[in-house]
Amino acid sequence: MKPLDFPLLADENIHPEVIVYLRESGYDIVSVSERGLSGQSDDAILNIAFQDRRIILTHDSDFGRLAILQDLPFVGIIYLRPGHIQASFTIKTIEVIQKQALSVQEKFILVAERTGNSVKIRLRQR
Repeated sequence: MKPLDFPLLADENIHPEVIVYLRESGYDIVSVSERGLSGQSDDAILNIAFQDRRIILTHDSDFGRLAILQDLPFVGIIYLRPGHIQASFTIKTIEVIQKQALSVQEKFILVAERTGNSVKIRLRQR
């Protein structure tokens, strides 16, 4: 499966326009705020995403640390760097991910780091 083909849970740091873009592109995505989870701890969000079989879409590196160092269960994490207040910046990064011929299984962490117009993607499969 491609990383964005999994159902997604957008962390509260993901711009609402990014969520709209993904929905309009046909992706299954809900936000932390829509689920009434704003202000919950990262480990609680990670657990809810795991229970719902959703990938976390975030600008927060803490999810990867929790999944790896504390060995918390997870389906997948897509970490977009850097976090950005402009939705268009994040959308352009997501468009690069969409175009990649990546195949993942559950328990993956994808880091997409954008510098200027270049996006470097790292994939860790557990």
